[in-house]
Amino acid sequence: MNPILVAILLGLLQGVLEWIPVSSEGGVALASTVVTGVSPAAATRLALFLHAGTAVAATAYYRTEVRTILHSIRQLSRRPFADETADLSFIVIATAATAVTGLPAYMALDAAVSELEGGLFLALVGGLLVITGLLQRFAAALSLGEREIPDGIDAVLVGVLQGLAILPGVSRSGTTVSALLLRGHEGESSLRLSFLLSIPAALAANALVLVDDGIPAIDPLPAVVALVMSAIVGYLTVDALVRLVRKVPFWAVCTVFGGLGVVGGLLVAL
Repeated sequence: MNPILVAILLGLLQGVLEWIPVSSEGGVALASTVVTGVSPAAATRLALFLHAGTAVAATAYYRTEVRTILHSIRQLSRRPFADETADLSFIVIATAATAVTGLPAYMALDAAVSELEGGLFLALVGGLLVITGLLQRFAAALSLGEREIPDGIDAVLVGVLQGLAILPGVSRSGTTVSALLLRGHEGESSLRLSFLLSIPAALAANALVLVDDGIPAIDPLPAVVALVMSAIVGYLTVDALVRLVRKVPFWAVCTVFGGLGVVGGLLVAL
């Protein structure tokens, strides 16, 4: 297949799947393996690389929140988790927790996928997708009541889960949004916190891949095309999802997307 068409396809998948509880890393890696025939290890690194595009999308969509967070940096040491520093405190602590769990997970992942044949890789991703879908399905029903401002426990919990989501098949958005719902945050707030947190995590994962291997399994021009496509589609998908949450009860959104995660995981596993 033409490399540019492959890049468009992979960027489109990343832009859509990053924000719903179906692992974008798993989906992009699977598509890359099937379409191009690259090894599972190379496909996984390429999937992590493309997260930079959706990081740009999240930054653009939440540009007002990002500016506010940056302006609150000087107040962080004096008033952590106050109204004006709550988002920054959450992101700093959660990102640190992500690094603690994500780096070992990445090293374990790199070793594991290098040993997997295609079928075993598909089965691993499928099983993790099913777990993610079930978690998202039940999160809204088990929530503890609404809360507006995140605290340190929220940040550590979400950061640890985000670090583990470097494993292909574990949905970063699905696990982090589910955790926030279980901690009592309402739907749109959970999406906002999860998507803001994706920005430093995605850029760090991208940098890790570039330092480790350079641009993986794709030439420079298709890589740029894939990144641009993932950024554009990612922005449109975030906007559509936030609009949907404002109009539809979030438990219904969770149920539908959780069902998609389960079905997608079962299809992959088969």
